[in-house]
Amino acid sequence: MKQKVIVGIVSKHDTKERYQHRKEDTFIRDEVKQAIFDNGGIAIGILPTESQIKYCGDKWEDNLSRQEKENLIAQIELCDGVLLQGGLETDCYENIIAKYCYDKDIPILGICAGQNNIARALGGTTELIPNPEKHDKSFEEYVHSIKVKENSKFYSIVNTSEMLVNSRHKRTIKECPLLEKVAFCDDGYPDVIEAPNKTFYMGVRFHPESLYSKDENMNKIFQYFIKVCGKEKKNS
Repeated sequence: MKQKVIVGIVSKHDTKERYQHRKEDTFIRDEVKQAIFDNGGIAIGILPTESQIKYCGDKWEDNLSRQEKENLIAQIELCDGVLLQGGLETDCYENIIAKYCYDKDIPILGICAGQNNIARALGGTTELIPNPEKHDKSFEEYVHSIKVKENSKFYSIVNTSEMLVNSRHKRTIKECPLLEKVAFCDDGYPDVIEAPNKTFYMGVRFHPESLYSKDENMNKIFQYFIKVCGKEKKNS
């Protein structure tokens, strides 16, 4: 049997508001794991290793114990690449994972809140957008178009300077040291950020997992990501 690429999907905690009267759980979205399987990869979960939830925003710290950190890294090293999901809450371990992947040049794709985390991992900051009613549209397939810089890695993946995307977010990237903003909506918010000096370190504001089965541009993101992860497997 041909050895398949393994992508670790970083599980998230659900929102604090939903779980006021009981303990919270971690989750992986079905659309995300299915996008990996449907493109020939194997999806596995990367779980938080600490017992206490440590929600954070732009200000986070590597506050894991030595054993917790070792257990987290052991999970990452089972994988050929890592995917950070979207969601309303962010925990410190998500940023720790993003920083580790940058330092070790492990391919990583961040979706929506995952884009926040790959920026935050490198000292970046986010901000609330003033017009969330325009961009937080959970039930619309396509919300707006984005324009892509033609000298970017993302452009080499989708091979188009403009594409339609969905949109369900209330925050955007403000600053992202070591990363480049390479695609923008008409309001000027960065929909794609990337590290040009890394094998694959990229964050997208939209949700390709919701459209990959019908939109070739969205599926190209997963295809390329898994392809890059496969090359890293061969080189390891």
